[in-house]
Amino acid sequence: MARRAGVPIVSVGNLTVGGNAKTPFTLYLASRLRERGLEVAIVSRGYGAIASRARATLVADRGDLKIPPDQAGDEPAMMARRFAGPIAIARRRIDAIEMLTRDRRLNAIVLDDGFQHTRLARDLDLVLVNDQRGFGNRRMLPAGPMREPLGALKRADAVVIVSFGGGLPSAIRPAEMKRLMRGRVFRARVGARGLVHSENGQWRETPAVLAGRRVLAVSGLADPSAFHAMVREIDADLVGVIEYPDHHAYTSADWQAISAAAREVDIVVTTEKDLVKLERFPFPRDSLYALRLEVSLAEQDARALDDLVFSRIGTNASGPDVQEVSRDAR
Repeated sequence: MARRAGVPIVSVGNLTVGGNAKTPFTLYLASRLRERGLEVAIVSRGYGAIASRARATLVADRGDLKIPPDQAGDEPAMMARRFAGPIAIARRRIDAIEMLTRDRRLNAIVLDDGFQHTRLARDLDLVLVNDQRGFGNRRMLPAGPMREPLGALKRADAVVIVSFGGGLPSAIRPAEMKRLMRGRVFRARVGARGLVHSENGQWRETPAVLAGRRVLAVSGLADPSAFHAMVREIDADLVGVIEYPDHHAYTSADWQAISAAAREVDIVVTTEKDLVKLERFPFPRDSLYALRLEVSLAEQDARALDDLVFSRIGTNASGPDVQEVSRDAR
């Protein structure tokens, strides 16, 4: 039987491995709720983090990273750069929730990658589907990308179909789309908002302007195709790519390989979750940037999603209406 946490839980998850914009959407949703006046925390498993004896670990609070990225996991560490509320990790998510609620009054917790964590009851289950990848061959891991069969969507309260721009066609088959449309469906878009670089340990954001510049794209992603498409979408001349496994732990040898390849380009562009691990290496000044992503929904979908979330967590929206529905997590 699923265990109740004592605080409203909103889960953001998926059916397929990687490439569904789970982390950007988690940030979007948690920050949007904070903008509406709620006290919100993010809880994650912290995949890739160095094992700790602690049952749960506070990664960040008020934008202050409490532990090094290798102890936090790349995605929680990256979220800490953009989210002002508390972020905690635990193998058993209930342990992180209990730690957070022990001395805080929270209105809701956003559970990052929680759809398969069925031991914990949730008040709202959102499942993300990559429009350009769909469900692949629909086979289970390791023969295909599926964590669960499509029938698991019966547990979801809503599906968010995420597109990544670049004019790429949808890979969701008509029969699959018909099945998705039986339930509640929202559409979201992920695009480039800016570039960030590390300066004396602080991240600075600049406009996403790379027109005509020769770019080397470096990433540790399950599927880097959407990342590459977004780099091209801001008119960069993508002349080379270096791909590492998802959640890759970068070494000095990797830094040397990237630096050697970078001699032939103007700039190296990576992802934010890779930047948290690469910024410790001595890259030349202004040579390494990360693409900052922005989640946007059409106004009708954004407001409908607000209504659904607030109806499930048992509180009313407060604070100013969000006029710029495409505004991303700060």
